Amino acid sequence: MSGLYFTTAPNQEETFDVGDKIEVFCDHDQKGERIRDWLEGTVVQVDPKMIAVQFEDNVYLTDGWMVPDHVLWCPKDSHNIRKVQKRTRRTHTRKTKTKSTKK
Repeated sequence: MSGLYFTTAPNQEETFDVGDKIEVFCDHDQKGERIRDWLEGTVVQVDPKMIAVQFEDNVYLTDGWMVPDHVLWCPKDSHNIRKVQKRTRRTHTRKTKTKSTKK
């Protein structure tokens, strides 16, 4: 029996796991217009070289075809995918009217 040889360790930790929220730079619909920007999706499958990301919005291939099941496949090392960026929320102070009592 011959030995097994690996170019990388077989038990290396994955960058993305199923269920992770990530962003993909892709063509998609936003407010009725087609734009190319970051869109949040969920990782639904992880392969050795690719990940599948499912979106709630329509997404398109670069040649213009809409992806029918909202699932886009991306190489794991693509510069067009990233973990969800934490957005800072501005806190709004709510002004409440105080009732003045007239005497």
